[in-house]
Amino acid sequence: MVLPRRQLLTRLMSLPLLSTLGTLASKTTALPDAKPRQSTTLIAYFTRSGNTRVVAEQLARTLDADLFVIAPATPYPADYEANVEQARRERDAGYQPPLEQRVPGFSGYERVFIGFPIWGMTAPPAIRSFLTQHDLTDKTLVPFITHGKYGLGDSVSVLKQLAPRATILDAYSQECDQERDTMNQVNSWLSRLSANSNQHEPTHAKS
Repeated sequence: MVLPRRQLLTRLMSLPLLSTLGTLASKTTALPDAKPRQSTTLIAYFTRSGNTRVVAEQLARTLDADLFVIAPATPYPADYEANVEQARRERDAGYQPPLEQRVPGFSGYERVFIGFPIWGMTAPPAIRSFLTQHDLTDKTLVPFITHGKYGLGDSVSVLKQLAPRATILDAYSQECDQERDTMNQVNSWLSRLSANSNQHEPTHAKS
């Protein structure tokens, strides 16, 4: 038997889940600081080239955890060298940039995985902002860090300094500095092109 559309919708909305969804859809405002939580574990990460994001997404899938992107309110320059120079100035000045947003319902998380690349042998300024703006008291903090050949620098010390009341577990680290390697390879290629061009320049006989 095919039910009329109005009767079919009435029966569907009588189901618990759809009834709840219908009620939520009818509301125009949300409670402050409200977020759907599937886990008491949060994966928060900052990335530029995407290396750290790959690790973060794998953690989120494996642990069935919530995922949060740490981002400054004003994005860093897209150009790699300009990005490095701005990060160096901010590091030297101890500057902590405003973040695009904080984690909603942060107090409900018990374990926080925090991921970032090493910038200038330390944690990026945005990570310092995140640690300062979120209360990590009595939480377990688990770092996962990407770097380009030179190790973790003082990044773990920064975590301990800015999250003194958290339990900080051993960091996972991975070497993957694709941007710098790519730039070096391109520069080497251009140097070879220039050298070959000089070798093949025509010589003119003196008259």
